[in-house]
Amino acid sequence: MRGVVFDGKQARVVDDLEIRDPGPGEVLVAVAAAGLCHSDLSVIDGTIPFPPPVVLGHEGAGVVESVGPGVTHVAPGDHVALSTLANCGACADCDRGRPTMCRKAIGMPGRPFSRGGEPLFQFASNSAFAERTIVKAVQAVKIPDDIPLTSAALIGCGVLTGVGAVLNRARVDRGESVVVIGTGGIGLNVLQGARLAGATTIVAVDANPAKEAVARRFGATHFVDASAAAGASGGDASAAVREILPSGADHAFECVGNVKLIRQAIDLLDRHGQAVLLGVPGFKEEASFQVSSMYLDKTIMGCRYGSSRPQRDIALYAELYRQGRLLLDELVTEVYPVEDFAKAVDDAHHGRVARGVLTF
Repeated sequence: MRGVVFDGKQARVVDDLEIRDPGPGEVLVAVAAAGLCHSDLSVIDGTIPFPPPVVLGHEGAGVVESVGPGVTHVAPGDHVALSTLANCGACADCDRGRPTMCRKAIGMPGRPFSRGGEPLFQFASNSAFAERTIVKAVQAVKIPDDIPLTSAALIGCGVLTGVGAVLNRARVDRGESVVVIGTGGIGLNVLQGARLAGATTIVAVDANPAKEAVARRFGATHFVDASAAAGASGGDASAAVREILPSGADHAFECVGNVKLIRQAIDLLDRHGQAVLLGVPGFKEEASFQVSSMYLDKTIMGCRYGSSRPQRDIALYAELYRQGRLLLDELVTEVYPVEDFAKAVDDAHHGRVARGVLTF
């Protein structure tokens, strides 16, 4: 079968992947569509260290092909969105409703794939860039059949991360102010999460002015062109944001993964404000901040996977989509056959797409 394999030097499409049968508590899914997320690119460029060879992809949707013993909540023929959380369901963190913190789900990749007799690792317990993949039952979330799978694929990472960061982690409240730095796939979902939460001032910041229209469509009430602001002031976009929010923001989300922008997010906070870090800098990079400013009850928050509970949240977001309140179709800028993976990567690198989706 076809899939995208990273061998430690390059990622390419192959057609000779094999996958084992599902075991107890596992689900075999025929992947229909998978979003190309920057986390996949970060494996390729080394920002996220991961052992090769590995089948990439972690944001997908498809149709259940078969299930292993003990799986009862989905059956062959069901449409499912896939999460990356292979949480155990039994540890203290899972018991507290914090599956993103399950220690048994982090850092222990399986190898259900093989190629020429050699086992291949599974990325993020998911590997959606393959015609078929195996996931734990908890990762397969049944969705209505009327949701296009090219759109449903994006729920499992970009939507869970962005919308979840707003609703689950920051807990943005009605009437509050939000700044979103970076309006790629994650940033757009933060914007619509802020809209859903009832924030009244939502400022999108991006160095590409062409993104203003889509940012406003997803929920931005204001847009700051960071490139123009930097050119005018010789610095960053902070001054332009301060014109909109003179006292600072209740919440600032950094969605790029740049340590200078992390500092900017912190500096833009009002008293009692929260800076939420969603972008992924280099593995060993460090950020700095002015310590004295934090004594005004400010908070710097990490956020893994939107602090989500996928079985609950994916079903919720699917229903919000059906009600017309959550945008999914609009996230899909381009659909590529998997054979055009290289073009999809190039488009993502150059910011031509909010989200490119691979199909099989």
